[in-house]
Amino acid sequence: MLHPFFTLDVFTGTPFAGNPLAVVLGASELTDRQMQTVAREFNLSETVFVSAPHNSKNRAKIRIFMPTGELPFAGHPTIGTAVLLASLDAVNAADHSIQIGLEERVGLVPVEVTCSDGEWTGTLSAAVMPKPAGEPLSTELLASAIGLETAAIGFAGHTAGLFDAGVPYLFVPVRDLDALNRAAVAEPAWSEMTAAAGTDGAYLYTAGDDGRDWRARLYAPAAGIPEDPATGSAAAAFPGQLNAAQALADGTHSWTIGQGIEMGRASDISLQADVTGGAFTAVRVGGKAVAVSRGMITI
Repeated sequence: MLHPFFTLDVFTGTPFAGNPLAVVLGASELTDRQMQTVAREFNLSETVFVSAPHNSKNRAKIRIFMPTGELPFAGHPTIGTAVLLASLDAVNAADHSIQIGLEERVGLVPVEVTCSDGEWTGTLSAAVMPKPAGEPLSTELLASAIGLETAAIGFAGHTAGLFDAGVPYLFVPVRDLDALNRAAVAEPAWSEMTAAAGTDGAYLYTAGDDGRDWRARLYAPAAGIPEDPATGSAAAAFPGQLNAAQALADGTHSWTIGQGIEMGRASDISLQADVTGGAFTAVRVGGKAVAVSRGMITI
């Protein structure tokens, strides 16, 4: 059967930058095996399959597959799919804003989609607040796993931590942009590190440049993602890591994250966290998305 598909670049307004995404429509009758096979065929960090929602008040039910398995939640697939559906629903390209509800395995994820001067932006509200997801690992193991000296791990109160906002990630602060640029997966220590952490993905970060608060890189080779140009689900958990480094005061905190720079697919992620009584009450992850291609796939 033929199914329409689209590809988009997410966390960018520029085609062929950001994080590419494939979205397959009309997926209600597809089996898990078929969806996994199609995800391997596209071989992007994630492929989304869209079907009718369980609750008619929501726009769609989506399932998100990496080349190696399904995810309960991911940021760039959520934002890219919301932007695509809003653009398909739009009567015209006039400036407007709309709320879209996407049913995901993690729960209902609301996304605000706006169109301004022809540019589409999506901002999701995380269904799960950041929470600790494990015990710290040794600096020696972290350094060995990413090919750096131990002195390059950590800075200004930032030490490695595990946090989860739907998907668990190991957060590894590195000293500066030079260390971030030099970091690379180094076996066998990498596999030892991720096994100890209980997660496929390690999110390396440091202070940013060019107006960005932070710069980051994400590696998840065991999940079929040698390096990810932009990782919204990690961004959603990142406030937990930042709060561990320095307690966040009550109020709204905003940051910008640059990712994918080293691999030639620059991505810009906006991140906000609301804190009340020392606890997270809302986390929002946003960015632009641009359509790149469309076609039909036989499944």
